[in-house]
Amino acid sequence: MITIELAESAQDRAAVFTLRGVVFVAEQQVPIGEEWDSYDLTADHLLARLDGVPVGTGRLVPKGTRGKVGRLAVLSCTRGTGTGAALVRALEDRARARGLVGIDLDAQTQAIGFYEKLGYKAHGEEFPDAGIPHVRMSKDI
Repeated sequence: MITIELAESAQDRAAVFTLRGVVFVAEQQVPIGEEWDSYDLTADHLLARLDGVPVGTGRLVPKGTRGKVGRLAVLSCTRGTGTGAALVRALEDRARARGLVGIDLDAQTQAIGFYEKLGYKAHGEEFPDAGIPHVRMSKDI
């Protein structure tokens, strides 16, 4: 069973960074210096577990009346199981609880369909981030 909780303990935060290291740095070859940033200090990080084992993460950074969702990472062994969608919905719930009215995100172009199924709309031109093509997407919540 998948559970999703706020990563509050030092152990949970370590799991968040380990997951991101596996998905972004090891799999996608994102330079380690570009993966972690100052938003990590203030963001709400969520941690998804499958039967108690960390398998996914995502973060929410409040920006005015909207939230910026990012660093959504799910281990390859659990992709396609609904974990990513559950994380996005949990991040949206977290944003609503903070009184935010919308979500913005920068999606890897290969994930546009995933986000569209969750109600996000793409806008603007494609741009590179860490050498990976992205597009801006948003959704009012």
